[in-house]
Amino acid sequence: MVSLPIINHPWSFLFRARFNTWAFAIKNAASSSSSPLKALQLYSRMHRQSLPFDTFSTLYAIKSCTHLGPHHSLNNILRHLHAHILKLGFSSHVYVATSLLSVYAFNVFRDACFLFDEMPIRNTVSWNVMITGYSRQGDITTARLFFDRMPLRDLASWSAMIAAYVDNALWDNALPLFREMMVSRNVTGDCLKPDQLTLGSILGGCGRMGSVGLVFGKSIHAFVIKNKWDLNVELGTCLVDMYAKCGLLKTSSLIFSMMKGNNVVAWTALICGAAQHGFGQEAIQIFENMREAGVKPNELTFTGILTACVKAGLVEEGRMYFRMIEQCGIRPRIQHYGCMVDLFGKTGLLGEAYEIINTMPFEANVVIWGSFLSSCKLHKQFQMADDNVIDKVMRMVTPENDGGVYSLICDLYVLSGKWSEAERIRNMMLTKNVRKSRGSSFVPSGNVKSES
Repeated sequence: MVSLPIINHPWSFLFRARFNTWAFAIKNAASSSSSPLKALQLYSRMHRQSLPFDTFSTLYAIKSCTHLGPHHSLNNILRHLHAHILKLGFSSHVYVATSLLSVYAFNVFRDACFLFDEMPIRNTVSWNVMITGYSRQGDITTARLFFDRMPLRDLASWSAMIAAYVDNALWDNALPLFREMMVSRNVTGDCLKPDQLTLGSILGGCGRMGSVGLVFGKSIHAFVIKNKWDLNVELGTCLVDMYAKCGLLKTSSLIFSMMKGNNVVAWTALICGAAQHGFGQEAIQIFENMREAGVKPNELTFTGILTACVKAGLVEEGRMYFRMIEQCGIRPRIQHYGCMVDLFGKTGLLGEAYEIINTMPFEANVVIWGSFLSSCKLHKQFQMADDNVIDKVMRMVTPENDGGVYSLICDLYVLSGKWSEAERIRNMMLTKNVRKSRGSSFVPSGNVKSES
């Protein structure tokens, strides 16, 4: 279908007014995530009534696709829209093409690649979409190639590439690129200054880097202070999370107290930081302070507080907080059951740990079974790790990811005197080229000391 031109007629404003009404209706429908199909239905009615389309109605129709799930046959809808855009002659319109590219990139990335190659005109947003898309695919090398090929870069371009490195734990690439961004200039010759989105992405990575990340995180904090930025909830939470993960709980708490408002994410960052570094009682106190402040915990909050109970061996407290999950209207997730298995197992209550595994509404994964077997080894209760349990675990493990579980099962057989079974597992490890995982710690290097 080809759009009909509105002729230069004294009454043509009526056609334009009616058309603008349609575009406005599509825009309102597209902005609502509760009824995204309504925008597409309006777009289809325009088509059936042979009303002329403009770029606005098309853009809003594309936007509505971002709210559609896979059950709506999104791929087919996108391709129909794409075909209609080609017929309308809007494929050369950079904003329309980039909007379509963005939806493709998050749903059918291969089609996004084809569309990008066909686009006659690309803007900076088009390139940024592809950088983010390749990052989501785990292809960081190609993402960097796109970044290097960009004719012009804006702050979002640098943020997208830095986020790609951070999300894939490529710290040695992320930090130099951040430094390069700090000395770069935009098209007007002004220095690029990172925004809160960029800094939030970097701070998220700093918390997972150990001592090197702490040094860099402190530099970012100094940048925030120097530029007199407000310590709002978003930025403050990132700093709280970074310091907490690095073990500086006093600093993390100080930042928390200075924030202009807080939310469950900031409270959870404090709780998880305390739990991660073995401060069980402190994590419990923070949790109780959060409840007194009227903040409702979420799934991750309960994962943090249960982890704190595991670290500190607080069985009764763990039971209480596990019961509290449903009291707060939250359905317990597999990680919550996993924490309880770990808690009961490490404190020698292997019968209760086994009961949790058998009664929880999820299929136990290799992590949960590995935790249970470790507890059997720790407390020398080899009868709990019977052949049925080990057979279940052996059906789940993969040679490339679960080398430690193979070794654990082998140790259990040796300690219980089952030498032939131990030899069988050893031979299996050799045959399947099982990779043994190296140990790791929360703070891999440096002299960072946790604050109490």
